[in-house]
Amino acid sequence: MTSLFVLGGARSGKSRYAQARAEAIAGELVFIATAQAFDAEMTDRIARHRADRDSRWLTVEAPIALTEAIVEHGAPGRVLLVDCLTLWTSNLLLGEHDIDAATQALEHAITTAPGPVILVANEVGLGIVPDNALARRFRDHAGLLNQRIAAAADTVILVTAGLPLSLK
Repeated sequence: MTSLFVLGGARSGKSRYAQARAEAIAGELVFIATAQAFDAEMTDRIARHRADRDSRWLTVEAPIALTEAIVEHGAPGRVLLVDCLTLWTSNLLLGEHDIDAATQALEHAITTAPGPVILVANEVGLGIVPDNALARRFRDHAGLLNQRIAAAADTVILVTAGLPLSLK
């Protein structure tokens, strides 16, 4: 496995599944975090995620510069776990970055990485149509990103209720 894309709804078990897959691969473990703590609830959520990882993990914060982090930290014998692309998309959208160009760069980084890359994202297109323009733009960007990363990844898994389903 060179690249694995793990999709699922909120609290579906996708991050736990991705971490277990990463830890099953021999090599150094690098967690690339895209979350930003803008409030106490998110600070607590990030702390819980950090507590789930032991001392084998190096954590790299990359809320915007995700591609650069993959290029910098990717190496033979090193496993990269990116959690999550959905937050990264939100960061790009709110920062008014070029999401299409960033997605294209990410696709290239994934397909040329010298070691395994595991990416996590929320499947956001299964719910109701959002009631405001910003939320619809976010949903559309996240859905298109998921399609492009799924096409580029070697393996794609959907996690629902903690159960993995192989899609590719």
